[in-house]
Parts: sequence; C-alpha cells; structure tokens
Amino acid sequence: MLSKPVRQEYSRADVRRQFKLTERQLKNWERDSLVPAAETYSFSDLIAIRTIVELRGKGFRSRKIAEAVASLRRKLDDVRHPLSELRILSDGKKIAVRVAGHKMEAVSGQILFDFDASELGGVKDFPPRKRAGNRLRESEAWFQKGLDLEETGAPMEMILEAYQKVVELNPEAAGALVNLGTIYYRQRQFGEAERYYKQAITADPSYPLAEFNLGNLYDEQGRLPEAFDHYRRALALNPQYADAHFNLALLCERTTDPLKAVHHWKLYLKLDRNSQWAEIARRQLERLREATVIPSR
Repeated sequence: MLSKPVRQEYSRADVRRQFKLTERQLKNWERDSLVPAAETYSFSDLIAIRTIVELRGKGFRSRKIAEAVASLRRKLDDVRHPLSELRILSDGKKIAVRVAGHKMEAVSGQILFDFDASELGGVKDFPPRKRAGNRLRESEAWFQKGLDLEETGAPMEMILEAYQKVVELNPEAAGALVNLGTIYYRQRQFGEAERYYKQAITADPSYPLAEFNLGNLYDEQGRLPEAFDHYRRALALNPQYADAHFNLALLCERTTDPLKAVHHWKLYLKLDRNSQWAEIARRQLERLREATVIPSR
C-alpha cells in the first residue's frame, strides 16, 4: 500500500463554493470571531463552518452564535474552538452543546432534558428486578431527583449530592456513576471523571456508554492508546454504537492509519446516513479513498 498525506487545506474559494457562501458572509463571521481570518482553512475549520451554516439555517443570527461560542470558551477552559471541538446544535430557540453524551444550553450552561434513548443509553434506567429492598427503592428515588435537578438547572452541588446519595445507597448504580463522571468531565476535573467512569465499568462491565465516555476522556487528554482501547470495548459491547465508530475513525486518521479510518467511516455511515455528521463522514471517507492507493495484485 502506498499512502500520501490527506489534504488538510481548503481555499476561501473552495469553502465558498462548498457551502454556497459570499465573501461578505465569511468576513462577517471573521468579525464575530467565528472563523479565522485566513486564506486557507483546515478540516476542523470546515466542521466549524458547517456548524455555523446549520445554525444559520435554523434561524440563529451570527451574533447569537458568537455569544454561545464565547460562553462555551469561558465555561470550558480547555476548549478553544467550540464549533469544531464540540457538537453544537439547535434545541428549539436555544443553541445547545452535546458534551460527553449530555446536552446543555450553551449560554446558561443549563442541562437540557433529552428524550433520545440512543444518547442516554442506560443512564436513566435501573436493572429490572422482581422485588426491591428499601435501600434500592430509595436509591432509585434519589437518581430520579438527580435527573430532575439537572433538567431544571439546579445548582451543581445539589445535583452532585443527589447522585452521590444514589451511590451511597447502591454502589452498583452504574448510571449514577456515569452521570457523576460526566459532571466532573464538563468541569474539566478529569481525575474525578476517570474515577467515576472506572467505577461504573466495574459496577456494570456490559455498559458501553461508560466505556465510550472513558474513551472520550482519554482522547481529550491525548492518551490515545487508552482512548482506542475503550472505544473498541464500547463497540465490542455494542457494534451499532455510531458515535464510537465516528470517534475511532477520527483517531485512526490522527494516528495515520487510513485503512482503519476508512473501515470505521463506512460502518458509521451504515448507522447514520442523513445527519450533518454523516455528510462530514462521507467527505472524509472520499478524501481518504483518493489519498490512498492500493496496488492491484
């Protein structure tokens, strides 16, 4: 196999043509610090521009998007380019961001209740049981209270107290452990997040969301071999886990393994054919195919 570097730069003309933009639109977005003032753009810039286009199509003004981006930079110290590093989307009249499987309002930081079962996994469910003791029933009540507090944007101390009470009553409550890990992940307290995610995996070794979130944490820290390991474990538990295929494809590209990246992009597209992320996957897959020459035998 002969491989050449994936093309990572795109001219202003390329970007304008691909997204049907005017030069004035690009300059306005530069003024609002949504995109860099540059003659060429990277692939991550394209993801950011795609996000802006999607939000504009939902009726959000550029200034509103800029306000959300500035808020996310203040709230998440390690995130410098929210439009490309995070999954930003519309939620009615609000701009929301998805962080480690949870959705929050970008400006206020309020947790938004999400009915998408594929995102929530087992976080909202307890294992079925015929009869539950008082402690288990009490732990379930505290878990529901934690969810309600998140939904209403209660102080973080109250939310943490609720989930910690769940674990005190039921140390095997993997959903509460994952939620605790996610709260600390959003606060960039990675040591605490890692501890709770690992406890969740110990409590329920068949829980793909815990493996996936731990992979995200290691990916964020640049601990790539460990990120690979936990994304793969998530897929071993649930081969239909689209987000794990997406993240693994990106990770394979970063570690110059184009064939494995192609494999995961193709599997991702079998699971997600119509979202904006599917469009990104198709473009990246085509670029990798063009950049990789496999000689015939």
